[in-house]
Amino acid sequence: MTYLSDVADEIMRELPPDLVPSEGARDLMLLYAVLCQAVGQAVTAENVHDAWTAWMTARGQVHDSMVPFDELSPDVQVEDEPYVSAIRRVAARMGTAGSGPTP
Repeated sequence: MTYLSDVADEIMRELPPDLVPSEGARDLMLLYAVLCQAVGQAVTAENVHDAWTAWMTARGQVHDSMVPFDELSPDVQVEDEPYVSAIRRVAARMGTAGSGPTP
């Protein structure tokens, strides 16, 4: 276990169980932990989407949503919000404000 593993575990605990992938969740949460450490409370849905796309790519997966965030429909963009909120809550507890304004 590393400090990033601990952050990943905290993020996973913040999510409703039905939003945690059944396979490969650990790797995705580690990417979200990096966002939490690097961007903190300033994390955006676009950041989360980019991390998800990287995770899907690493897994060799293909999905219609693997396009730049601004090309997604608003109803698909909003699907990233629970992850944004979870990362922000963990970042707030850790005191990682990030490098931008908190929306």
